[in-house]
Amino acid sequence: MTDIFRRIEKKYIVSKKQYIKIKEKIKENMNEDKFGKSKICNIYFDTDKYDLIKHSITKPNFKDKVRLRSYNIPNENSKVFLEIKRKSDGIVGKRRIEMKLSEFYEYFNNQNAIENDNKQIKKELDYYFKMYNLKPAMYISYEREAFYEKDNPDFRLTFDNEIIARKYELNLEKGSYGEKILDENKYIMEVKTLGALPMWFVKILNEEMIIPGSFSKYGTAYQEFILKPEIMRKQTMIENRILKRKLVEVYA
Repeated sequence: MTDIFRRIEKKYIVSKKQYIKIKEKIKENMNEDKFGKSKICNIYFDTDKYDLIKHSITKPNFKDKVRLRSYNIPNENSKVFLEIKRKSDGIVGKRRIEMKLSEFYEYFNNQNAIENDNKQIKKELDYYFKMYNLKPAMYISYEREAFYEKDNPDFRLTFDNEIIARKYELNLEKGSYGEKILDENKYIMEVKTLGALPMWFVKILNEEMIIPGSFSKYGTAYQEFILKPEIMRKQTMIENRILKRKLVEVYA
């Protein structure tokens, strides 16, 4: 099974109070997704030097992320999705293939170990893994509530919270644990649409004074767990050199 998505996505960071109000106001026009509330679990892949996310957080016009996703904590026979999320000039494209978790491990060790109906998407994934020597880089999970418009299922709305990340034990089957990277009273509201926002929803945004915001789950986790510790380490080295120089001057 293969999936290809291409759409406009906009993110908003909302408070718990705003989240409750918005959920009440959308009832007239939206239905809950068939999965309702679910746990989304991801492994993001990157190079040894985190080149993909370093490029992504510079906010370029074109960027890619490669990840393995499951809906709820999987076992070896569970369905997972290996996907490329691509953003170009504000348009998000997602290309993915479905497999069992056990098949993914076969694929990771040897890209020729499995076949897939969509040879083009698999070929693109093969290229990324081989060209960049991709390895598991970050685990991220979150609770998601999803809704779609009654008269237009292409207009979707999701709320994510309880966003948890870790940079160790990078296996989906290990479970959802780590450190929170967003205040538990904050939600990431994301609009996914093929066209313009419906006017009834624009009205809600205006009433609640909500404006688009930027939040990258992998980007935030990278900055918290990789970038900040490295900056602090370098700062400590500089401070130690300055202190050592001062001590030499005092006792010279």
